[in-house]
Amino acid sequence: MATKKTLILGATPDPSRYAYLAANRLTGHGHPIVNVGIKTGAVAGVQIEKPEAIHSDIDTITLYVGPQNQPPLYDYILATNPKRIIFNPGTENSELKKLAQERGIETDYACTLVLLSIGQY
Repeated sequence: MATKKTLILGATPDPSRYAYLAANRLTGHGHPIVNVGIKTGAVAGVQIEKPEAIHSDIDTITLYVGPQNQPPLYDYILATNPKRIIFNPGTENSELKKLAQERGIETDYACTLVLLSIGQY
């Protein structure tokens, strides 16, 4: 299985959050991660960084930021130019989906944790 470098947008060190679980499951499946969010700390051994540095080698952005908080992140997300964006439950956003698709970025309304568990990540 090929590894897919994944940027977790909305990363948090709070173990009760799905973004935290995703970080640990992604690394457990051998996918390198980049944690990006407003919180400080580390998840799965990777520091959380602010959405400033553009990473040019990202396969997937998995979103854990609600649609009401996404507009200020549009430029960052699109500049990263991932191969795909996964809109996890509660992050669905037709405006961002359209912007991404116009740039040739695949978009999925899906759950990263489920995709990993069924081998479809």
